[in-house]
Amino acid sequence: MSMMKAAALIEKGRIELVDKKIPSPGPNDALLKVTTTTICGTDIHILKGEYAVPRMLTIGHEPVGIIEKLGGNVRGYREGQRVVAGAICPSFTSYPCQDGFPAQDGAHIPGCGCHGYKATAGWRFGNVIDGAQAEYLLVPDAEANLAPIPDDLTDEQVLMCPDVMSTGFKGAENADIKIGDVVAVFAQGPIGLCATAGARLRGASLVIAISSAPERLAMAGRLGANVLLNYKKVDVVDEIMKITGGRGVDASIECLGTQTTFSQALRVLKPGGTLSSLGVYSDDLQLPVSAIASGLGDHTIRTALCPGGKERMRRMMNVLQHSALDLTPLVTHRFSLDNIVEAYRLFAQKQDGVIKIAITP
Repeated sequence: MSMMKAAALIEKGRIELVDKKIPSPGPNDALLKVTTTTICGTDIHILKGEYAVPRMLTIGHEPVGIIEKLGGNVRGYREGQRVVAGAICPSFTSYPCQDGFPAQDGAHIPGCGCHGYKATAGWRFGNVIDGAQAEYLLVPDAEANLAPIPDDLTDEQVLMCPDVMSTGFKGAENADIKIGDVVAVFAQGPIGLCATAGARLRGASLVIAISSAPERLAMAGRLGANVLLNYKKVDVVDEIMKITGGRGVDASIECLGTQTTFSQALRVLKPGGTLSSLGVYSDDLQLPVSAIASGLGDHTIRTALCPGGKERMRRMMNVLQHSALDLTPLVTHRFSLDNIVEAYRLFAQKQDGVIKIAITP
């Protein structure tokens, strides 16, 4: 067999299943037979034309699978082994990688207009190379990026590791949460839910989850949120200031990528607090003068692209294997790869209480 099915970007607003040639791994690569993958909110930004990728690129960056073929230089792995690869698959050789920011790998993309190293270039699957919504996936720098799956974890248990779990946890890490902190998490999509879980694991004693979807607020409660706020029913900023006695929160984590949620996340911060930003923004942001105390409030704003690489994936799976955290309830729907267009429609329109979809080639 030389051909495979893959979900490719045809044009703005249109992703379809197409036939593509199965890639051949180079000496440092691995060919992965994808057993389970999913659709990410970033894929919807791509579908809507809000994040540009090349036409006919295979989309998707959350692979779980089995090693089909290994390049000659790859050591420590075997064909037939179950593995995950992070959504971010750095080379660990670039300047940003060696400067401590492997997600910003720094691969220069000809014609990208960046005049040098491009931010987010560590995100290769479904961004600059063919991605995971396919029967097979080529994993570059495989020895640095493949993480073996423990035998007692299923595909769906580790499906959140490549992206949303790593991203949500990075949001909590960037928020510099300490034991006893009060944290507000704006938006409870898959990343927001993982940020809620991460805030609790980091030691937050009071986690405030904000959403308008009752089922997502309920899920946030299961993952560690103490206070559940429906922004359609209450003024979120006023309510949080009441809850904190006017002090504000120690940290806020913004997980949606809109001006409204970004501004609210700023307004509820205490002086000296941290805003950890995980949203993918498609428009310019403004900093409200009052929210940042005219620039004098000692606030910190940190952005992030989820960490990848085999050690990050090992740590994510270690949490799932040895703690009480269970992210499988985030998988609310299941589709075959043949029906991925329908899966995109459901996910993009947020129908039927969807949170994450397991796609099985």
